[in-house]
This record gives sequence, C-alpha cells and structure tokens, in this order.
Amino acid sequence: MGTTLQKIAGAVLLTLIVIMGLNMGVDVLFPKPVSPRHVAAATPKVAPQPAAGAPAPAAASPERPLAQRLASASVEKGQEVTKKCASCHTFTEDGGTRVGPNLHGVVGRPKASMAGFAYSDAVKDLGGTWTYEDLDKFLTKPSAFAPGTKMGFPGLPSGDDRANAIAYLRSISPKAPPLPQ
Repeated sequence: MGTTLQKIAGAVLLTLIVIMGLNMGVDVLFPKPVSPRHVAAATPKVAPQPAAGAPAPAAASPERPLAQRLASASVEKGQEVTKKCASCHTFTEDGGTRVGPNLHGVVGRPKASMAGFAYSDAVKDLGGTWTYEDLDKFLTKPSAFAPGTKMGFPGLPSGDDRANAIAYLRSISPKAPPLPQ
C-alpha cells in the first residue's frame, strides 16, 4: 500500500510539473501584450540632459491668453474641431436638439436657455450668458466647469483648438459680443 501512495503522489507531482512547463512554454511562444499604461508606469522618468555648452531647455510655456488665441483663431479650423461635437449637437439655426442643445447662437446666449432641451441642474445653476471666457473654461473640461453636468465629453486640452472652436461658434452666433482685447 505504501508504494501505491508514492506512485500516486509521484504521478500528481509529475502532472503539475508538466502543466507548469507547458504554461511557461506557451508564455514564451505567445507573450501577453503589455498595456501602454503599464509600460508608462515601468518606464523611469529621466529628464534629458542638455549637451555640454548648450543652453538649458525652456520650461513648458504657459498657454497664451484667450484674447491672443481668439485673435489668431480660424473659423475653418474651428469647424473641423467641432465635427466631433456634431454627434450630440447641431449648429444650424433650425437644427433642433440632440443629446445636447443646438449651438447656433450660443456665444452671448443665456446659459441653459435652449427651448426644448432638458439641461442638467449643474448647467442651470451656472447662470449668466456664455462669454468667451466661460466657453473656453467649459470646453477645457466640462465636468470641472459644471460639476454634475450630463455632458460626457472630456474636453479640448489644446488652447488653440478651443479658440478655433469658439471662433466657429462666434461665426454662427448673430448676437455674439465683440472679441475680448
């Protein structure tokens, strides 16, 4: 009886060793893809050193003021930027509402005032009109400007993209105020 238990234990042990070996072999032949997040976390953050005698690199420049960005903004580029908004918004005078309100005439319009659209309380509570500054802040990150908004869009991180989008929105806003100086 003792040798029978030894044979069973040996067979179980041999089976486990074979399974582990096959598992390692499969991992070698078919490596698992590494997610970019894990690569970024594993990559050490080392600042590049300037060459000997070279001037030190400039720090990341802060974003230009809104008035400067709007002065050089392009309506055509803004129309391109806002194409990603067209799945939820319309831009024509008689466009109606979709998931989001119609944006025709939004510059200078009172916030949460589009008839027939159910705004979130977060946007209703903002009050005032859509100024260039408010549009810039809202388009940067809607959930930060109006915490609790139903708008799921993450925002436009590029200040130039926001200025171009605002220039386009201004071009379709008959009552838009003058650009800030």
